[in-house]
Amino acid sequence: MAYSAPVVFFDACVLYPAALRSLLMYMAADGLFLARWSNPVHEEWMRALLKHRPDITRRQAERIRDLMNQNAADSLVSGFEHRITDLALPDQSDLHVLAAAIHCRASVIVTFNLKHFPVLALEQYDIEPRGPDDFIRVLVETVPDLVCRAARRHRLSLKAPPMGVDAYLQNLEVCGTVKAVKALRGFHAGL
Repeated sequence: MAYSAPVVFFDACVLYPAALRSLLMYMAADGLFLARWSNPVHEEWMRALLKHRPDITRRQAERIRDLMNQNAADSLVSGFEHRITDLALPDQSDLHVLAAAIHCRASVIVTFNLKHFPVLALEQYDIEPRGPDDFIRVLVETVPDLVCRAARRHRLSLKAPPMGVDAYLQNLEVCGTVKAVKALRGFHAGL
């Protein structure tokens, strides 16, 4: 059976942890999904990064943003703002996320803040809210060879310091992907 890559919109909270963001970029580059985000999402994760990492400059964060946009084809969603006024979510500050996801016809919003994206609010748009842990775990179960290839490429790209498989998986686990890491451990040799 052929694998069809879904259109996936990423909330800022998922793009903030560097290890998780990088793995997702490698997975997008390998065609596991069509990654989507918006400038407001970029601003949110960059603001969090700059707040918690004073060693990172705004210019460095913008370089990461620019590389993300360049390396994930058609990832930057714009022109969605007119949709915001017709939407409702528990946290009004997340309306831009839903509006952009609808605009780009995403089938999934990946977020740590699942309570902000109730299933009932999203189902009318054929969008499923999913945490990054379950999102990656399902991909491991569906296309393990593709996920392992992306994870291996990501792990081998880490030079300062280089990471063995166990340290790499532990680093991902710290990002809140416990179930995904458990699934990946079954493919230890391929990572």
